Amino acid sequence: MKRIAFFDLKDQPVIYVMEKNGGDFVLRETVPVIAKDTGAYGVEGALGHVDETYLSLPLAYLNFRILELPFSDMGKIREVLPFELDGLILGGSEKIVFDACILEEGKESHKVLAVYVRKDLLKAVLDGLKAMGIDAKVVTSVEMALALGSFSSGDGITKLALDQGRQQGSKEERVRAAAKEVQTPAINLRRGDFAYTGDDRKKKKALRVTQVLALLLCAVFLSDASLKIVSAKRESSVIKEEIGRSYANVFPNEGKAADELYQLRAHLKELKDKQGAFSGMAPLQTLLGLSSAGGQGIVFTEVIIDKDRIIIKGECPSLADAQRLKGNLDRFLTGVGITDTRISAQNRMAFTITAKGEKI
Repeated sequence: MKRIAFFDLKDQPVIYVMEKNGGDFVLRETVPVIAKDTGAYGVEGALGHVDETYLSLPLAYLNFRILELPFSDMGKIREVLPFELDGLILGGSEKIVFDACILEEGKESHKVLAVYVRKDLLKAVLDGLKAMGIDAKVVTSVEMALALGSFSSGDGITKLALDQGRQQGSKEERVRAAAKEVQTPAINLRRGDFAYTGDDRKKKKALRVTQVLALLLCAVFLSDASLKIVSAKRESSVIKEEIGRSYANVFPNEGKAADELYQLRAHLKELKDKQGAFSGMAPLQTLLGLSSAGGQGIVFTEVIIDKDRIIIKGECPSLADAQRLKGNLDRFLTGVGITDTRISAQNRMAFTITAKGEKI
């Protein structure tokens, strides 16, 4: 629940401690304030935690001017007030803090009440509050709010000037006015050099906390990442040593290899190049088949067995013997054909027979 301390600076200063109940602020306790000779203030007892502090200045501290301006926008009014007040205030607008509120709105012009306080006076009050740990968010005036509610014409400014001592109101009236000022201040003299910076400090503090948490989170993340990297490096080193030992066991005559993976790839390439000599045919089985297929007078002079074909060269007594040999080979070989026949120097039939491979 939001807790507000409303510092009412009057003859006997008090602090109204209010809490929000529904949509309104209600009084919870009244804390007496002690004004010290040093200009600081103190409280009788403990004030407790409060979320925000408001300050009400008495009418005696304030000065007023009524101006007629062609617009009612408060932003524009605050922009032109220094120029309007320069010619009306001794010393100019540099020595005052001011704000304004609309008194009457007309068709072509609007009556504006300019409210101002001397900078040195406001500084003394705010410094006194800081001594007790209070930094008022808004500086307004309960007495001015009560006075504004009691008149409805331009002569009210005279009443503000003359009835300062009679506009204090009862405690109940001041508390009700303070509750309204908390929700919608009639004026706020914390402007310019005296602008409230507490919210900015809170944001900066929250930002610093967020930055610290972010840095801690980054530190935790980096620590975790570093541990994972170290662990991965150790695991990689163990795996590399194991690869080295395995490679040495497979190729004991090569000694220590500089790059086991590169060397292994080279061996695989070499094996692939020699694959034709070790796959696709069963040389012994083929030779046994040739010995059984041959007959009397048939001589094999050359047998070439590779992955994709078999080439058989030899001599026989006649072409009929070569045809008979082809028929015998057809029983266990595929794609058998006589590709070449000729008469040799010994008056024998030289032949070349090719086959694709053994029958499965």
